[in-house]
Amino acid sequence: MPDAARKTLLLVYHSWTGATEQMIHAVARGAACEPDVRVRLLRAVEAGPEDLLTADGYVFATPENLAAIAGLMKDFFDRSYYAALDQLNGRPYASIVCAGSDGSNAARQIARIATGWRLREITPPLIVCTHAQTPEEILAPKSVASTELTKGEELGAAFATGLAIGAF
Repeated sequence: MPDAARKTLLLVYHSWTGATEQMIHAVARGAACEPDVRVRLLRAVEAGPEDLLTADGYVFATPENLAAIAGLMKDFFDRSYYAALDQLNGRPYASIVCAGSDGSNAARQIARIATGWRLREITPPLIVCTHAQTPEEILAPKSVASTELTKGEELGAAFATGLAIGAF
């Protein structure tokens, strides 16, 4: 497919201890198997509204810190929200949250932002529980289980295929 006709899947993430980065790279690997989709992987500090406006779908990935999305992920949303408002309507998205316990608050925050942008959720949030509960465990580098990474790859492959065939 000519480059102009290729769909773009934008992956925006923040990672502090490595779990979220491992998951978003798994998504990127899965999505890269679809030749008709261009995968753009950006850290939240690098991404902005222009990246959102030029993409056809999104995966937002963040750790849950203190029952909320990570501050740098919030910064991305803050910098991008109004500049992209009313211009993303109907585009598909998915989210990933890496958390020490349940991750539900961070997932809800992303869903509320996506609702404001009128994005369409294509699958429930993928929440990866690291079970880190002590300060030492929370701050330690993480290694995500292969079963969770496989879920990320499957998400990326399904999302990219859906974009390529026009299902989303």
